[in-house]
Amino acid sequence: MAKNLVIVESPAKAKTIEKFLGKDFKVTSSFGHIADLPSKELGVDTEGSFTPKYIIPSDKKSLVKQLKSEAKKAEMVWLASDEDREGEAIAWHLAEALDLKDEKTKRIVFHEITKTAILRAIENPRTIDYNLVNAQQARRVLDRLVGYELSPVLWRKVKGGLSAGRVQSVAVRLIVEREREIEAFTPEASYRVDAEFTTEDGSKFKAKLPKNFKTEEEARAFLQKNIEASYEISDLTKKPAKKTPAAPFTTSTLQQEAARKLYFSVSKTMMIAQRLYEAGLITYMRTDSVNLSNDAKSAAEKEIKKSYGDKYSKPRNYKGKSKGAQEAHEAIRPTEMSRHEISGDRDQARLYDLIWKRTIASQMSDAQLERTNVKIDVLGKEKVEEQFTARGEMIKFDGFLKVYLEGTDAEDDEQDGMLPNLKKGDSLERNYITATERFTRPPYRYTEASLVKHLEELGIGRPSTYAPTISTIIARNYVEKGSVEGSDRKYIQMLLKTDAIKDKNLTETVGSDKGKLVPTDIGMIVNDFLVDHFGNILDYNFTAKVEEDFDDIAEGKEEWTSMMKDFYKKFHPHVEDVQENAERESGERVLGEDPETGKPVLVRLGKYGPMAQIGAAEDDEKKFASLRPDQQLHLVTFEEVMDLFKLPKSLGVYDGVEVEANVGRYGPYVRFGKKFVSLPKGTDPLDVDMALAKQLIEEKKKADAPIYEYEGKDVTKGKGRFGPFIKWDGMFINVNKKYDFDNLSEEDIEQLIEDKKQKERDKLINEWPEEGIRLEKARWGRFNLIKGKTKVELPKSTKADKITLEEAKELLEKKAPKKKTRKKRKTAKKK
Repeated sequence: MAKNLVIVESPAKAKTIEKFLGKDFKVTSSFGHIADLPSKELGVDTEGSFTPKYIIPSDKKSLVKQLKSEAKKAEMVWLASDEDREGEAIAWHLAEALDLKDEKTKRIVFHEITKTAILRAIENPRTIDYNLVNAQQARRVLDRLVGYELSPVLWRKVKGGLSAGRVQSVAVRLIVEREREIEAFTPEASYRVDAEFTTEDGSKFKAKLPKNFKTEEEARAFLQKNIEASYEISDLTKKPAKKTPAAPFTTSTLQQEAARKLYFSVSKTMMIAQRLYEAGLITYMRTDSVNLSNDAKSAAEKEIKKSYGDKYSKPRNYKGKSKGAQEAHEAIRPTEMSRHEISGDRDQARLYDLIWKRTIASQMSDAQLERTNVKIDVLGKEKVEEQFTARGEMIKFDGFLKVYLEGTDAEDDEQDGMLPNLKKGDSLERNYITATERFTRPPYRYTEASLVKHLEELGIGRPSTYAPTISTIIARNYVEKGSVEGSDRKYIQMLLKTDAIKDKNLTETVGSDKGKLVPTDIGMIVNDFLVDHFGNILDYNFTAKVEEDFDDIAEGKEEWTSMMKDFYKKFHPHVEDVQENAERESGERVLGEDPETGKPVLVRLGKYGPMAQIGAAEDDEKKFASLRPDQQLHLVTFEEVMDLFKLPKSLGVYDGVEVEANVGRYGPYVRFGKKFVSLPKGTDPLDVDMALAKQLIEEKKKADAPIYEYEGKDVTKGKGRFGPFIKWDGMFINVNKKYDFDNLSEEDIEQLIEDKKQKERDKLINEWPEEGIRLEKARWGRFNLIKGKTKVELPKSTKADKITLEEAKELLEKKAPKKKTRKKRKTAKKK
């Protein structure tokens, strides 16, 4: 047995560190937290000192037992979890759960997983920092109090199964308020004037009027003045300018830049960064700091001079917003500046490339520019006060731009372009002038990255919270990564070319968004209820102040239980008051009266989602209809709602089977017996007739018809959310781009099936055919137990090659839902 036991959070991290230590060290993993608050109770002593009740989850008990055994045999236990508050709490829980003695326990931290950093940490151990532990406890307990007390209020007053959270509810509020700004926005039209000119040597460039005209009449009058006009450069100035590189990455700036340049979600960025860190390729990826260590700056300087020359090097220090003890030692950077790129996983390589370039660029010289501003006079028969302007930018010395340029958001202004060689007094030839009707734009919907940026600006949350916060609000269906279709809008463009003005009537799509964060009906209703009744909890200043309190606790300036007591003594009575006295919230809107019955027509949130209703609450003969996926409670109109009650629309009988058109949760469709055929995008089910239905049904039959037979079983093909596939013997087999999907040969089909069969064989670890149970490899080194439609992930602490049939059956029984018959449910309810 090794004399030293090192415990880290992840197996990947353990594997990397073990390479740096000798045979006297054994490195093992705790697989994250080994203790947490119980899931089915509050777990906090609110009557006393707010002591948390930590428990070891059932799937961690065997792991803890194993770690305890190994710790007893070791002469020294090194707790090497991450250096942030979460890592400190993990180290503390390990010390408590494993009954570690102070004299045989050492705490080590490191900012990067390199041999130098690990050996330096071993040489400089410390004890557990209880200020950091208490800061983590304060966040965990406060979030538990808010979530566990507010969620039942939502179940009772809005809808079952909802949840609230201190940071997640504030994030939803930001998204809801932005959506309402967009809906309330009234666009204002004006006319932007652009021109293209040609110089005496034939070079072309573009210019514009600095101000827009408010009306079509003013714009047309200006074009009239230009019909026989000539043009001259009246002023030209050139000024030196410079661009300075951005600071190295913090967690939030990495998330924003990876979204802009690589189109990664926040959670994907953090997952990939975690792997790069655990592989020893980058420094710790949860940090608020923009600092680089002296060693890192020296290494960057050496690499810049070697790769680009001395003139490109300019060592720099950056200053960030201080977050107290939460700020880690360094920004996110490569562990070796000389490693320009990495091989292997494509996404990891792309993120590493981004981090390397940003770090190197931060220590490089400014880019030296020359900015040119040009003014162009209009020389017409009558005096023209307006001047055209053009701006250009020329790079005199590229500096850091040789390596990297920070990405810009969609709403940022366009960059200046290049201009030809111009001088004051030059005559210009006009190619054309356009006056285009433009409209003011509403605020942009949040992307994941821009939401993170705004949360950070408000001081809400910390690096470790952004990704789980966004994942939670999407998983709870408060927010969708929307695909807003938008609508068509007509506009006018007047074109002056030669000596005549021509009008063009054009159309543009406005309001369309893909991948932006859009609040759902339930998200808006929950937000409104919480803002109305718990405005202090969702207040931006309150949430930011709480983060400052956590920082003070981490620095030992504040006692965490006192903070909890002060908060809870005001919070809890208010929760009880709302629970008892607040009215239910369903987002109900009365839209009018049914012309046939005179009953009220309304929309509201129902048990199964947004719905329309004809009849008051006390009416025994109410009619109901679900809203379509593209309709929202607060925007749907009376006419749109009345159309819902015309569905399902019976189209008649085809081939002896009833055919109808309707709308489901995935959109409009035609039902043909037990088969469902999606309607083409933009098709209203009320407009569908039998002719179109027959066409779609026949196309569906043709698409579903077998294309081949293999081993006596039919092969069919289709297209799903993950692309084209063939189906054989109940297996869905993806068809990649190396195959011509529309012209699959017999050999192609057989090869695809055999490859899939081999892949399934490779996945199989063990099976018990008599019980119908099998154990398969899953992603990320995990394993799944499968029986029929029940699938359960094997606990990390359970060895896949050692599991017995009895253990497998026990795990599957825990997962399998216990169903009651309708009769049994009624009997149980009576009892």
